[in-house]
Amino acid sequence: MKNQDKLVSLAAEARKKAHAPYSNFAVGAALLAKSGRIYTGGNVENASYGLSICAERVAVFKAVSEGEREFEAIAVVTENGVTPCGACRQVLIEFGDDIQVIVADAAGHRRVFALTDLMPEGFTPEHLP
Repeated sequence: MKNQDKLVSLAAEARKKAHAPYSNFAVGAALLAKSGRIYTGGNVENASYGLSICAERVAVFKAVSEGEREFEAIAVVTENGVTPCGACRQVLIEFGDDIQVIVADAAGHRRVFALTDLMPEGFTPEHLP
C-alpha cells in the first residue's frame, strides 16, 4: 500500500500527543478513509481507568463524527508494536472487515494484518435481526 509509510509516520506523530500518565504506554493511530482523508488519534487515559480510550477508537470516532463510514487502513504505533485490543478490533469491524491493520513499533518495524485475521468471526451488523 502506497500510503503505508505516511500512515505509520502520522501515527507516530499522534503517539507523541497521547495522554498516558498512568500506564506510560503511549499509542498513536492514523486511519485512512476511503475518501482519502486521514484521521489521527492518541490514547487518552483517565484517573478513572475505565474512562480511558484507545488511540484507534479516537481516530475512528473522529472520522465518524466527520461523516466517514468506509475505511481502507489503520496504522497503530506503540513502543513494542502490539496489535489493537479487542475493543478496538470490534469498533473497526463495525465499518468493514476489509480494513488493513498496520502495526509498528517505535523503531519503525512493522507488520501488516487483515482485520479478519485479528478478529475472526467478528460480530458485525449482519448478525443483528
